[in-house]
Amino acid sequence: MRICQVSKTKIIRYKIVAQTFEVSVSVLIIYLLTLVLLLNLGFWQLRRSTEKQLFLQQQQKQSKQILNLKTDTNDNLEILRYRMVVVEGRYLPEKQFLIDNQIFQGKAGYFILTPLILKNSQKIVLINRGWLPRHADRTILPDIKVAKISVRIAGRINAFPSVGLKLKGAEIPTKNWPSVVQVVDTQILAKKLDEDLFSFQIELAPDAENGYSRHWHSQKLMPPEKHIAYAIQWFGLALTLTFLFFWHSRKKTDL
Repeated sequence: MRICQVSKTKIIRYKIVAQTFEVSVSVLIIYLLTLVLLLNLGFWQLRRSTEKQLFLQQQQKQSKQILNLKTDTNDNLEILRYRMVVVEGRYLPEKQFLIDNQIFQGKAGYFILTPLILKNSQKIVLINRGWLPRHADRTILPDIKVAKISVRIAGRINAFPSVGLKLKGAEIPTKNWPSVVQVVDTQILAKKLDEDLFSFQIELAPDAENGYSRHWHSQKLMPPEKHIAYAIQWFGLALTLTFLFFWHSRKKTDL
């Protein structure tokens, strides 16, 4: 390829084999910037595919290992999410939370969060015992009594339920017990409980006692194969852009 000098009109002329091309400096810059962007997006999708594959492998490995939750357990939801767990302690039935505005089968209701104080400890983890429908009269709360006895429960670690639209003050629980809250902020709830609190919930196992409607779901992750498909699309666009760039340059050439 031979590149000629840039003319006063800022046109670059170059020759590949027997074909001469010409392009303006501004068009060349736009092409190169766009090409770099498309290639970076493609390689980013390939990296995401590798990361997702490693994550899924780790998740599958952890799903076969039951964690015994203790006070010194690493409080990291990103690492522990969807991990099966067992924990020993006792419920605090007098200090329960109701997560409001939770929809199940088209009906509004609450998720019931019951504090469990770990055995030989003062640290608390919130146990999601399931969903109950809301009464037509919002001042009437469901009966969520549970015995204040030592228990050993099984479940799954997960993030707290969320709502579609977060309103101002939604994280502030009501003063009474059971306390109603729309958005869980563990720091605020820990302050209300006056105890140290794990940053995640445990979803009570479907066959465990003292639970309500439990249909736990996992977050749907984009599979690694889809990231590869997106990468191919970005690389395809980069190839198409390059073809159009040279075709457009050739069209402008006086042969």
